[in-house]
Amino acid sequence: MNRAPAVAGSFYPADAAVLSHMLRDLLDRPADGPAPKAIIVPHAGYIYSGPIAASAYARLASARDRISRVVLIGPSHRVAFRGLAVSSAEIFSTPLGGIAVDHSAIALLQHLPFVGYLDQAHALEHSLEVHLPFLQQTLSDFKLVPLVAGDASPHQVSQVLDILWGGKETLIVISSDLSHYHDYATAQKLDRRTSDSIESLNYQALDSEAACGKVPVAGLLKLAKEKSLSIKTIDLRNSGDTAGDKYRVVGYGAYVVE
Repeated sequence: MNRAPAVAGSFYPADAAVLSHMLRDLLDRPADGPAPKAIIVPHAGYIYSGPIAASAYARLASARDRISRVVLIGPSHRVAFRGLAVSSAEIFSTPLGGIAVDHSAIALLQHLPFVGYLDQAHALEHSLEVHLPFLQQTLSDFKLVPLVAGDASPHQVSQVLDILWGGKETLIVISSDLSHYHDYATAQKLDRRTSDSIESLNYQALDSEAACGKVPVAGLLKLAKEKSLSIKTIDLRNSGDTAGDKYRVVGYGAYVVE
């Protein structure tokens, strides 16, 4: 069976028991508000961005047995290509087990000329794999629609999301960090400005300096605007707040569409 490995090592522990314990600690917080339809969450190592991502994942508690499909889109860090890449793998693996890929959902996208199979884009892409253990810890039984975004327009991403939007059984997860390698005070200002743009659904204001996942984030914002939905910031910090120094930080935000 074609199986795609997940990224451990510097991103999260490779030992299942240690990883599960870490996730339980991160998710041990009140699940304020209803379960979101879509979330934007960061994808750095768990010691850096895990607490911020957990603020969104904790809200899935009430939908644990309801969500059966997760559409996960993250930016490509290693492979340059146009459009969006799907995977031919049948299973995505983490130390917590395997997740079946929803190829019936992927088939719904095959008429789009900018969506295609590109396994190289998935092979070492942490922007997706970092989220898989969080999903395994918070949901009961689900299939995965993994997409890596290359050079794609907000319209293209929003088309994909609209096709896969579904109902209460479907969760949309957008993977993105915010600013990179500024000093603490500068990062706070830049990330607050980016969060204001996200909350106002101003996808045209985003650039790659504001968010490494600008492409999938912009697509979600465009579709949310068309559907008259709102996005709320629930956590906004950086690596200087979690596990790093304050001289060169990376920004992280968690956002929910309810």
